Amino acid sequence: MTVQTSPRRVAASRPIPFARTVIGPEARSAVARVLESGWVTTGQEVVEFEREFADYVGASRGVAVSSCTAGLELALRGLGLAPGSRVLMSTNTFCGAAGAITHAGLVPVLADVDPWSAVPTEDLIRAAVREVGGVSAMVVVHLGGRPVDVEAAAAAAGIGLDRVIEDAAHALGTEVGSQRVGSISRATCFSFYATKNLAIGEGGMVTTSDDDFAETLVRTRLHGMSRDAWRRYTPGASWRYDVADDGLKANLTDVQAAIGRAQLRRFDADQARRVELAARYDAQLAGLPSISLPPRPVEGRHAWHLYAVRIQPGFPVSRDELIDRLSALGIGSSVHFIPLHRLTWHVNHCVVPAGGLPGADRVFEGTLSLPFDQNMTDDDVDEVCAALRQIGSAR
Repeated sequence: MTVQTSPRRVAASRPIPFARTVIGPEARSAVARVLESGWVTTGQEVVEFEREFADYVGASRGVAVSSCTAGLELALRGLGLAPGSRVLMSTNTFCGAAGAITHAGLVPVLADVDPWSAVPTEDLIRAAVREVGGVSAMVVVHLGGRPVDVEAAAAAAGIGLDRVIEDAAHALGTEVGSQRVGSISRATCFSFYATKNLAIGEGGMVTTSDDDFAETLVRTRLHGMSRDAWRRYTPGASWRYDVADDGLKANLTDVQAAIGRAQLRRFDADQARRVELAARYDAQLAGLPSISLPPRPVEGRHAWHLYAVRIQPGFPVSRDELIDRLSALGIGSSVHFIPLHRLTWHVNHCVVPAGGLPGADRVFEGTLSLPFDQNMTDDDVDEVCAALRQIGSAR
């Protein structure tokens, strides 16, 4: 791809945030319709969103929840593991994933990551499992939207796919081979946070093809009650209910679902734009010394939630100083993630290998997520790249 750019001042002509959330007119109209209905919490709109979302990813069921983190906790509880069971996970992920494991009464076991792909390889998974003598389950994260071979990861951990929960907070639109993420393991948890590819502001979805598992999630997302308010308050319905499970308050509202349904209808077009923007970044950054482009999957489809480059030791300034300089020019950026073994609470509550996690440390020192969302203009990308070229040429 050849990109034509025009000379410009390096400081951004307008602030370029790390990510923008755009709620379009279709979603606004849908919200107005729900508000006028007189029912704004969990109801028919949520049911329709669950069905449409599950159809999109190829799962038989979708269960809408308040966040991906809540979905992870509910899914882990749903596995029915003994308290204190060990759950393998990457150290290079968001802290909420480990919190979901501990809140479910389980123990996170941290695996190191490959310094290039930033996710655990099969060898690293096997090494982490050997160190603790086996695990009962595993959380697989598709970091940044790049697919992970879930079946291979489960085999390396010595467990079946029925003991795998996927953290797909970054991965709506990701494909492993020809299979969409959301239809592979026991359960897959998605996020609708403000920066995500399908943004509502908050919220999440758990998809599964196990109907009994889905029904457990439906109950436990709302205190374990056998019937929700919508089914109790409908004219002619009974007010009675039972509580057979220990649950959370983790339901999604009809207002949020209305936004989600509208965003889902435009999702493929938004994803196509993300692919274009990633290619534009590639074309301009490929020749810059000491900046490595994001790794591509050998097969499957990248969802391009993040465009995360690696700042190599030869770059004139450190990663942290680069973040500060970009910020001074009006350009936002981020780091995904601070490894869990560098966070105080997790050091004390996760199993950390005796030899440390050097691959994740290397990733953390150089990774930088550049501004990226489907609402960026070509000029936005050009200005970010111009700033990187200017800072990178300083000696």
